[in-house]
Amino acid sequence: MSTDQPAKPKRRYVERPSKEEIRQLPPFDALPLQRIHVLCTPEDFALALAQLRNEPFIGFDTESKPCFTSDAPRTGPHVLQFATRDQAFIVQLNAEPPLDFLREVIESQRMVKVGFGLKSDRGSLQRKLGLKLGTAIDLASGMRRLGYKQAVGVRTAVAIALGRQLRKSKAVTTSNWAATHLSENQVQYAGEDAFAALAVFYALGLDTAPPT
Repeated sequence: MSTDQPAKPKRRYVERPSKEEIRQLPPFDALPLQRIHVLCTPEDFALALAQLRNEPFIGFDTESKPCFTSDAPRTGPHVLQFATRDQAFIVQLNAEPPLDFLREVIESQRMVKVGFGLKSDRGSLQRKLGLKLGTAIDLASGMRRLGYKQAVGVRTAVAIALGRQLRKSKAVTTSNWAATHLSENQVQYAGEDAFAALAVFYALGLDTAPPT
């Protein structure tokens, strides 16, 4: 009698769309600039918190000033972004970050943060702000469950889940996110990243997936 176990079927992985295929897609329906709010005053933070408390899932992302040499100190993140399905909120981490606001949102177990690459964000948030990322869903893991072996970022995920092209400017990506005043392009870019992550999350039906 043979004791050989039947071979497990080889898993088939799905190929990511190419850059050229993504360029052929219609543009992503981004948030208009007037719905992306840079929070500055106590009133701003109170209004944003009132909105975010009503959301079970929140798009989340961070931006950091780029380091162009290996020995340059890494002091990010410098900007945090939170998004609902119809607006986004930008927080600049200056000399006096709004820790009460950030603690309630970031450490919340009820408001589920949704984004890409959250593993790396956990360490930087703890190091810079002393905050632990609460309940969260990393969409990179969600894409792997769909059969994408290679890492999938927000631009590729938007193409897969929504059939849209999320345009990303390298000039904005590598801009100075530690600047005192963000440009309109930076504000649009930052808000769009968090908003797009949430749009992908809902398009894939991941609102029923267990958070991490």
